[in-house]
Amino acid sequence: MECFEVTGGAVLNGRVRVTGAKNSALKLMAAALLATGTTTIDEVPDILDVAIMSEVLRRLGCEVTYERTGNGSGGGRVVVDVPEKPSTETDYDLVRRMRASISVLGPLVARCGSARVALPGGDAIGSRGLDMHISGLERLGATIVSEHGFLIATAPRLVGTSIWLDFPSVGATENLVMAAVLASGTTVVDNAAREPEIVDLCAMLTAMGARIDGAGTSTITVDGVDALSPVSYTTVPDRIVSGTWAIGAVMTRGDVVVERAVADHLTVALDKLTDAGAVVEVLPDGLRVSMNDRPRCVDVVTLPYPGFPTDLQPMAVALAAVSTGTALITENVFEGRFMFVNELVRLGADVRTDGHHAVVRGRERLSSAPVVATDIRAGAGLVLAGLVSDGITEVQDVHHVDRGYPDFVQQLRGLGATIERTQRPD
Repeated sequence: MECFEVTGGAVLNGRVRVTGAKNSALKLMAAALLATGTTTIDEVPDILDVAIMSEVLRRLGCEVTYERTGNGSGGGRVVVDVPEKPSTETDYDLVRRMRASISVLGPLVARCGSARVALPGGDAIGSRGLDMHISGLERLGATIVSEHGFLIATAPRLVGTSIWLDFPSVGATENLVMAAVLASGTTVVDNAAREPEIVDLCAMLTAMGARIDGAGTSTITVDGVDALSPVSYTTVPDRIVSGTWAIGAVMTRGDVVVERAVADHLTVALDKLTDAGAVVEVLPDGLRVSMNDRPRCVDVVTLPYPGFPTDLQPMAVALAAVSTGTALITENVFEGRFMFVNELVRLGADVRTDGHHAVVRGRERLSSAPVVATDIRAGAGLVLAGLVSDGITEVQDVHHVDRGYPDFVQQLRGLGATIERTQRPD
């Protein structure tokens, strides 16, 4: 079992470059299925989830290659060559490892008229049902049944319609927009997700020839077209990785320039860091975050975009754990996000949870201990906590972190951290 050994006392200083967003790149790869031919996607993070999605596409009949660019950000170029008639079935052994695999459902139904997609797995951070995906596709005219762990969808030709989402689900919005671009007529998705990754997907689809209006708002209108064309496209920078480095700078009282970070995608999070006492400077191609004194506790409430991102909540709790005062952290998106709190408590954090609330009383410093990463973001949060602990903190199950952070150890070392990737007996 691989672990991170994190030596406390580091001050993060220097520059770090952020590559494309994991939560966008995976959907852009799925969107390539909508057009026969070769689609090229740049700034794709070199992470496990991209390797899994590449294999999903290969088993659908695509040729997929990945090439690192060598710019120090852990990113590269994906080339997807899509056949005229892709396969329509995704294997359980792959889909169970990554929830984003469900994003091939909409493109396959729209392009091929049918799809047989295994029910997905993913992080254990709470229930994330597929009801909105299914009901939306049914509204578009698909017939969907669940058999033996697979969703089986059929539709001779999808037909535009009006769809209301009960919650602004990112995954459902993406799947339905990708299905609607080849549907007959006009589709209107109300209460749509507004995340930058949605805007990114819509921009690529538009470049492919789709007709989409309202990306980034709560109402997206799609006028269906007969066919799309392959394109070359560059993935939007990862706001969660950017936010992780920004919070790390504040926790360690350092000074970090995050290259390619888009400040407008992190408005609420950066405002919270400013309230905590940090200096945040927006640069022409990124942002700079610096901190001289111990941060102040700030309350955080996670909400769909443009609210505070749930994916940064573990880092927010870790920040509060070493700040002055008391913070109330409220999780409104995933009910299982506080699973990692018990691990943070092992490091000496004073955290009490009650339902979807956590009360954090800050301490000057944490103490090292063995801890376990329960999901991607929890693992990153525990590493940041290890940087402000005494001694050496061992973070186990780091395969979770590998799913979201390319070159994590190397980039931390580049900022002055002492961290090693080690093997531990099972």
